[in-house]
Amino acid sequence: MTGYSDLTALFINTSLNKTPDQSHTRLLLEASGAIMATQGVSVEHLHLAAHRVPPGIYPDMTEHGWDVDDWPDLWEKVKAADILIVGTPIWLGEESSICRVLIERLYAMSSLLNAKGQSIYYGKVGGCVITGNEDGIKHVAMTLGFALNHLGYAIPPQADCGWIGEAGPGPSYGDEKKDGSRVGFDNEFTQRNATIMTWNCIHFARMLKDADGIPGMGNDRNAWNNGERFGFKNPAGKVG
Repeated sequence: MTGYSDLTALFINTSLNKTPDQSHTRLLLEASGAIMATQGVSVEHLHLAAHRVPPGIYPDMTEHGWDVDDWPDLWEKVKAADILIVGTPIWLGEESSICRVLIERLYAMSSLLNAKGQSIYYGKVGGCVITGNEDGIKHVAMTLGFALNHLGYAIPPQADCGWIGEAGPGPSYGDEKKDGSRVGFDNEFTQRNATIMTWNCIHFARMLKDADGIPGMGNDRNAWNNGERFGFKNPAGKVG
């Protein structure tokens, strides 16, 4: 049996609710986190709205006019995690405004490099969890998947899952029904996709950890800056 006890996962909930106990997205994030925890992965949940994280594309926004910025401390959790799962509700077909802030702040750290001269996010795995009462799961997953991949996260196959209720006003994921059951908990499509997403993230993180990340040939920014071009030829046929 493969062991996963040396893997760490950070689940970031970008719900607009101030506290996690009011968030429906939290419930589906916790379902994924429970699968990982059962396999020995060290799991931590972070509710971004409970922290003071201003928008911006700099590592510390107190250096750019904001009085307070919790991001430098939260960044240490992101940097340490082998797996990052971003959870967001859907509003007007898009991810939450807080989710956009998270993407901006992740981008703010993209100039940092690991020991191989790669993006600091190389060797890490990303996925997303989406909930709401309107269409847009695949659109939001596309946005988040691209953002994480562009920054350097490895995105496994089927690395997203979600639940949407009937379009318009109505119960949200996890709301209690009259019979005592919970909305969406019996949705096999959501259960299946959440399970596949979770396991594929675990598998990718295991493979990357065992391989010591991604090989550095061809993606070492420091080497590129020092004149190495890894075989690239310009239209004139010259290397470099």
